[in-house]
Amino acid sequence: MTLAQALAQAQAQGLARIDAQLLLLHVLARPDAGRAWLLAHDTDPLEPDAQARFAALCQRRLAGEPVAYLTGHKEFYGLPLQVDARVLDPRPDTETLVDWALMLALPQPAPRIVDLGTGSGAIALALQHQCPQAQVLAVDASEGALTVALANAERLGLPVQFAQGNWLAGLTHGPFDLIVSNPPYIAADDPHLAALTHEPLQALASGADGLQDIRTIAEQAPAHLVPGGWLLLEHGHDQSAAVQQILAERGFADVQSRDDLSGIARCTGGRWPG
Repeated sequence: MTLAQALAQAQAQGLARIDAQLLLLHVLARPDAGRAWLLAHDTDPLEPDAQARFAALCQRRLAGEPVAYLTGHKEFYGLPLQVDARVLDPRPDTETLVDWALMLALPQPAPRIVDLGTGSGAIALALQHQCPQAQVLAVDASEGALTVALANAERLGLPVQFAQGNWLAGLTHGPFDLIVSNPPYIAADDPHLAALTHEPLQALASGADGLQDIRTIAEQAPAHLVPGGWLLLEHGHDQSAAVQQILAERGFADVQSRDDLSGIARCTGGRWPG
C-alpha cells in the first residue's frame, strides 16, 4: 500500500482529509514535514506495521478522539504544545482571546497577567512568548492539567508561574492588570457534549445555562484587578449578550465583545473602573 492509498482508504471510511494526513505524518515520525511532503511522496510504500498503527489511529479518530490526543501535539499561536486527555484540546478560536489580551498588555512595561483554567497552558504560554516583559501566572484546579502545562513551559523555556486553585478563590498573587480565561461555558445538558466525551468534562460544562463559572469569575475578578485592569473571557457562539450583561451588572466599564475568524462574537471583556 502506498501513502496515497492509505490516505484514500481513511477518507473512504469517513475521516477528514486533514486528520488523515496529520495522523499519517505522525505514524511516519515526520510531524513537521507538512502535507506538501505527503503529496511529493504519495507513491512511497507504507510498511505493514505502519499500516496497522495508522489504521488503529484512524479508528480512534472516527470514534471521536481528538487528533491532538492521538499525536500528543497541538500548535497554538505558533507554539508546539504537548497535550493529552488531562487537558482540553486547544482551539484556534481561542487565539482571538490572545490577540485581544496582547493588544492590552504589549503597551505596558511589565503587565501582571493571570490565566484562569490554563489547561495545557496554551493562553499563558502564548502571552508570555509574545510579551516577554509580562509576569504571567497560570491557575488551574486540576493537578493533571498543571502537570501538562508546567511541562510545556519548561520545554519551551517560558517563565510562566503556576498555582493550583479554583478560579481566583484564595489566590494571594496580584493584583493583576489583566485577567484572561477560557472557562467551561457549555450547558450541562447540551447534546453537543456527547461528541466531546474524550475531553475533560470539568473543562467544558458549567451549570444549567453554561454561565456558572463565568459568573463566578466576574464576581471574584474586581478584588484581584488594579483600577483600570481588564477581564477578558472566551464564551460560546451565542453567549456574548449574556456575558456582557453579567460584566455590566458587576460594575465593569467599556464592556465589549470580539469576533473570531468566522465573525462570531467569541470573547467578551470589560475594564474595572478607576
